[in-house]
Amino acid sequence: MEMELLTQFPHTHMDRRPRKRPRLTWDVTPAQIGLLCGQEVGDHSSLVPSLAPSDQTCPLLSAKGVARNASPPHRGVDKDGHYMFAVGDNLTPRYKIYSKMGEGTFGQVLECWDREKREMVAIKIVRGIEKYREAAMIEIDMLQQLGKHDKAGSRCVQILNWFDYRNHICIVFEKLGSSLYDFLRKNSYRPFQIDLVRELGKQLLESIAFMHDLRLIHTDLKPENILFVSPEYIEVSDYKVGSSPMRLPKSSAIKVIDFGSTTNDKEGHSYIVSTRHYRAPEVILGLGWSYPCDIWSVGCILVELCSGEALFQTHENLEHLAMMERVLGPLPQHMLRRADRQAEKYVRKGRLHWPEGASSRDSIKAVSKLLRLQNLVMEHVDHSAGDLIDLLHGLLNYEPSDRLTAYEALRHPFFTRRRRS
Repeated sequence: MEMELLTQFPHTHMDRRPRKRPRLTWDVTPAQIGLLCGQEVGDHSSLVPSLAPSDQTCPLLSAKGVARNASPPHRGVDKDGHYMFAVGDNLTPRYKIYSKMGEGTFGQVLECWDREKREMVAIKIVRGIEKYREAAMIEIDMLQQLGKHDKAGSRCVQILNWFDYRNHICIVFEKLGSSLYDFLRKNSYRPFQIDLVRELGKQLLESIAFMHDLRLIHTDLKPENILFVSPEYIEVSDYKVGSSPMRLPKSSAIKVIDFGSTTNDKEGHSYIVSTRHYRAPEVILGLGWSYPCDIWSVGCILVELCSGEALFQTHENLEHLAMMERVLGPLPQHMLRRADRQAEKYVRKGRLHWPEGASSRDSIKAVSKLLRLQNLVMEHVDHSAGDLIDLLHGLLNYEPSDRLTAYEALRHPFFTRRRRS
């Protein structure tokens, strides 16, 4: 089965700028997008559920007299502390491993058959290293808090179970569809239609408002961490000559995942959070952060959904800040003056040290190629462009205290204005 190697983007050779960057995700890999219990989903009006593994109903004995639902022999861990397994193994007598779904810094995610509930689940198996075990227990606590208040299970991925197996914390989740990022990638990075962007943005902001009400900050919002609930899609012809058919989700329902970096609201947050491309300016400048850092990430995500590409494709702090200025205008001087010791090197005489501090000519060119926000949106959006541009300026406001809250964003005309039928 085809598997993706999930690695950090290299920080060297900045002149070799790929059009798309690799991703970190625990979500569905290319060979598995559209899989439901092992059945490929494509341009079909309905699905017939695939058969469950053959040992789902009874623990038959093998030739050696070992129960099929017994745990496998101990395989140990690899050099990085990842759990070693084989497809077909049992993960405790209850779960049978069906496929590997992804791998990240934390560990691996496996698709498994739950013999007790008779359904497919996704199990996150955390590396057997103490700091990751501790982080996993924090994530479990966050998931349980969210689940307690999200009775309908409509906002965030649902935790079904967790257990400690051979020194690995294992978290059992409901099985969802592909991520927004994987959906974009499968469509060759063609943007979503604006009406779908509106539906997705509204749900995402509702989920963030729900979390912020509970005084929780996600801190790692990105297209990889937003999953369609259903794996089903349809294919429609693309009017462009030579283009492959366009995939459209049969349902726009989404859920937010990955709460390993979620934190309670406290004063004085100063450490680095968020995946690079979705990181707010106050985080880069070391000014402290809170709820508004999630809102900045939402703004970046909406631009990516309607354009097909990440707004800030960069791997350096100074270049990142220069890109912000190119797209959104100058950073406020009061923010630059307050930059912490790590970030003050990006500032000279009250302004961003750009292009003088650029690492290469290619870096300068990359920044200069970017469009202003309104031009970027108008290049990809036909109707609703004006409302979307205004909303994005509110979500991507440099000053955290002036940034829209999730509830304010939901009341924006982009979501509330009546559309022509």
